[in-house]
Amino acid sequence: MLGAAIAAAPATAAPPLDVYGRLPETEMVAMSLSGKRIALVATVKDQRRLIVLEDGKVILSQPFGDQKVRSLRWAGDENVLMQVSRTFSLAVEFTGSRSEMTSVIVIPVDKAPVWAVFERDKEVFAGVRGIYGMSGANDRFGYFGGIATRLDRASVQVNDGRPTLFRVDLLTKAKAPIARQPDNAYRDWLLGPDGQIVAMLDTTSSLGDWIIRNANGRALVSGKSPSGSIDLISLGPKPNSLIYWTRKDDTDEGMLIEQPLDGSPGKEFLSDEGINDYIIDPRSRQFIGYVSSGDRRIHMLDPQQDKIVTATGKAFPNLTVGLSGWNQAFDRLLVFTTGQGDPGTWWQVDRTKRTADVVSVAYAIDPADVGPIRTFAYSAADGLDMSGVLTLPPGRPAKNLPVILLPHGGPRSQDEPVFDWWAQAMASRGYAVFQPNFRGSTGFGRAFEQAGWGEWGRKMQTDISDGLAALAKEGIVDPKRACIMGGSYGGYAALAGVTLQQNIYRCAISVAGVGNVAKLVAETRLAMLKAAVAFIEKHNPPDPAPAR
Repeated sequence: MLGAAIAAAPATAAPPLDVYGRLPETEMVAMSLSGKRIALVATVKDQRRLIVLEDGKVILSQPFGDQKVRSLRWAGDENVLMQVSRTFSLAVEFTGSRSEMTSVIVIPVDKAPVWAVFERDKEVFAGVRGIYGMSGANDRFGYFGGIATRLDRASVQVNDGRPTLFRVDLLTKAKAPIARQPDNAYRDWLLGPDGQIVAMLDTTSSLGDWIIRNANGRALVSGKSPSGSIDLISLGPKPNSLIYWTRKDDTDEGMLIEQPLDGSPGKEFLSDEGINDYIIDPRSRQFIGYVSSGDRRIHMLDPQQDKIVTATGKAFPNLTVGLSGWNQAFDRLLVFTTGQGDPGTWWQVDRTKRTADVVSVAYAIDPADVGPIRTFAYSAADGLDMSGVLTLPPGRPAKNLPVILLPHGGPRSQDEPVFDWWAQAMASRGYAVFQPNFRGSTGFGRAFEQAGWGEWGRKMQTDISDGLAALAKEGIVDPKRACIMGGSYGGYAALAGVTLQQNIYRCAISVAGVGNVAKLVAETRLAMLKAAVAFIEKHNPPDPAPAR
């Protein structure tokens, strides 16, 4: 339908579309404690494998089938921990019939047998509920949540469905419970680098009341959040405080709070910064940096580390640079780049040797086949400054092109100038692809985000078509050959583009879009009242995001 409505001239020798639609060549990469070894989840000859590299050479290649990989990390230099999940059919006494159950697979680099935490353990039900960190020499001990069971006559019974905190010896596989749940709340824990509990978050599911206590049980701060919007993040920049996240007055606006462990008043942390992601040191458990929204720049709180990261970024001009790992000395870094001519590349940076070696790429696409990516700025009809990500067909002049408007979901989200497999696939067929960051998008300040309140189908919608008009005015696109498509909220915008708006788009494609806003609002309000549901979801793994 897309091709028939706004046909573009075929690209010359474009890669097959399935190159964009298949799983990435490399999905995840992690650096070991010393920085000498790299683990990666990759697809080799249509087989997914866990590969370990040392000095650029493969020292382990382990197949693992079609399991859904959720995270990849190291325990020291000797064990790789791969968090995977599978859909599990529950017994009739559970509220839902199916759930996503998580396992942590321990893969020894010395090629000893692979095993799973709590595997075949009759004292723990259905896998792992949270990874809380490592401790000991070479990260010998791991800390995991697990639902404890008891033997009742001839059957195994789940105690109450809330996880117990266990310490597991990764050498002997022996486990020991170190903390249990209180009688009338759901408890989460924050551990220090020695494996000792530093703080606890207790939440009452029926009311949404929450309280954070220190290791001695002293109440530090409390509040109420019917939606379950409260999370322990990490220790603070100094180990005498912690960082937690909550919402202001239970609105959509989140904030970080730094709370001293001695019980003195907490304060908003990095209150003036737009934060896209946190950087937490896996060894100290401290908050050591963040990635800013919009430009995705890395900010380290330590001045020397910030200087190192800034200098590293300059080695990759015109690309978005991410920090994926580092060793304790911070002289070996694992860096991810993406953007102009780069389909996603992991690099091992050695500051001592002053080298940057390619570890792997996300997609096996020639840089020449990566469509140009840039930010396009324009003004909305009411004068509000706007921008979006413009992806152009490779090897074609940016003039009078057919165009696909691709608004993001959320709508509290944003698009950034990085390799996007969906946008690149369409650009490879001769289309310009524009991903507008309409009002209400994150990453452009609170005022911009709040400007979207109440504007579904209104100014949020016209911001998208204003972007089309601006591109047409520049002569980049042909407005008579425009289509709109998107998923989730982007799907709603696509439907609104040919119903609430008229005669702008030749076609609209909604992918799992919102078609009934009134029903969405009603169901959202109901969900806000059911805090217990939020707690269950928070401690289950999320659905995997589309690979980008």
